[in-house]
This record gives sequence, C-alpha cells and structure tokens, in this order.
Amino acid sequence: MQDPFTLMTLAATSLAAVTILAISALKGWNGWLDYKRAELARRGGGFDEGPAPSSAGARIEIADLKERIRKLEAIAAGVDI
Repeated sequence: MQDPFTLMTLAATSLAAVTILAISALKGWNGWLDYKRAELARRGGGFDEGPAPSSAGARIEIADLKERIRKLEAIAAGVDI
C-alpha cells in the first residue's frame, strides 16, 4: 500500500486539476454567451433593447401594410377597388 503523503499529494493534485478544468470551462461558456449576445445585437435582435425609435422608413412600411390590408379586406368583401 502507498504511504499517506503520496495519497494526499495525488488527491490535492486531482482536486487542483478538476478546479482548473471547471474554471476554464466556465470562462469558455461565458465567452460563448458574450459572442452570441454580440451576434444578436449585430443582427438587431437584442433582447436588452426597448422598442426601436420610429423612423420615416418604418412609417412608410406601416402605411404600405395598412393599404395592403385594406385591399385584401375589400377583395374578401367582394368590393372592386
């Protein structure tokens, strides 16, 4: 059988190795999450942002969508525009 000093050294080394691996894995995970957050923010799908400010392009697009809806409702009602 091995002496207690060797067993204690082996246990301490194993604990240190597991600790280093866990810390490295957590840092990698945090880095991956930061990367995904930056990717979402770059695409404009950030979840920390409030509603987007209104712009002229957005108002034109909304007006166009309203016109399309009005035309579709008229077609559904049988009215010729």
